[in-house]
Amino acid sequence: MSIFAFHLLNDYSGSPKVLSQLLKGLVEKGEDVNIVTCSGRDGFLSDIKGANYHYFWYNWHQNPFVRLFNYMLSQFLLFFKFLFLVKKGDIVYINTVLPFGAGLLGKLKSCQVVYHIHETSMKPLVLKKFLFGIVKLTADKVIYVSNYLAQNEPVSSQSTIVIPNAIDANFLKIAQSFEKSICTNHVLMICSLKKYKGVDEFVHLATISPLLNFRLIVNASELEISTYFINKKLPNNLEILPTQTNVHPHYQWADIVLNLSKTDKWIETFGLTVIEAMAYGLPVIVPPVGGIAEIVSDGINGYKVDSNNIEEIKNRLFDIISNENLYKKMKVQSKLSLQNYSESKFLVRIQDYLLT
Repeated sequence: MSIFAFHLLNDYSGSPKVLSQLLKGLVEKGEDVNIVTCSGRDGFLSDIKGANYHYFWYNWHQNPFVRLFNYMLSQFLLFFKFLFLVKKGDIVYINTVLPFGAGLLGKLKSCQVVYHIHETSMKPLVLKKFLFGIVKLTADKVIYVSNYLAQNEPVSSQSTIVIPNAIDANFLKIAQSFEKSICTNHVLMICSLKKYKGVDEFVHLATISPLLNFRLIVNASELEISTYFINKKLPNNLEILPTQTNVHPHYQWADIVLNLSKTDKWIETFGLTVIEAMAYGLPVIVPPVGGIAEIVSDGINGYKVDSNNIEEIKNRLFDIISNENLYKKMKVQSKLSLQNYSESKFLVRIQDYLLT
């Protein structure tokens, strides 16, 4: 039996990182792991020792119509490329709902088809209905990253389980060896370079909070950053950085971590940067809905505030920074919250579900 793990776009975002954690664990367990992703990109799925690599064509395009055509074509090519490579009895593991060609392939070949669902916000709506329809048609097992996602995207006819994402053990080890004794008024956000991720709100927050220092790290190139912010005035207390393969120096710099995703356009189903922040004992401010809200206890390890209410976010920032006792309490509670997100528990649960 082989495990074929399909993921559309290898990059340094959350869903491939979670998949890489699982695949490393399966390799260590002695399983025959095959990683299937698009060619020509580096990311968390690159260079996993002991895994076999297979690639298919996909070219992301800025034009949404070209992008949709390329996406559909990539799944057609994927289906036929792996038609004779994947065998009956193999496990077809599909990360996110996007690689639907793998779902159809697994169903045709009588494989065990397992979906790991990370997303709910998807446009156009017809595409979302199509992709979740493929899940209902082909999946034998479905893994959700949060209770919110399981409740809002039910696939009732299949075996389902909620397994929250976990903090990487190596990441946690580095974080636990670092201790920051004083608050330096540093605010960090790590996200994709998308309007619905609250990028513009973060810039506005920096503009109206000149006494604080802000750092925005986006999963994008310098050119993409320049294009996005062309003709936009940026405040002097804001630093914007492209994709970072090592985020530890930035969490060590930070005092508070934000997620400002706009809940009317994008629902965060988990929030990997939140548990990374908690590994460093950093208070967080997150949206009040979605899976990300399940991680945060309001007023205990952070706050839940809608990103449309920038003034309230500003007030919460100053509440934390100006109150030393509150800040220390939240740091302690952030670290305690990590007990629910250990990598060892994650691997045991997901491997048991996958292999039995």
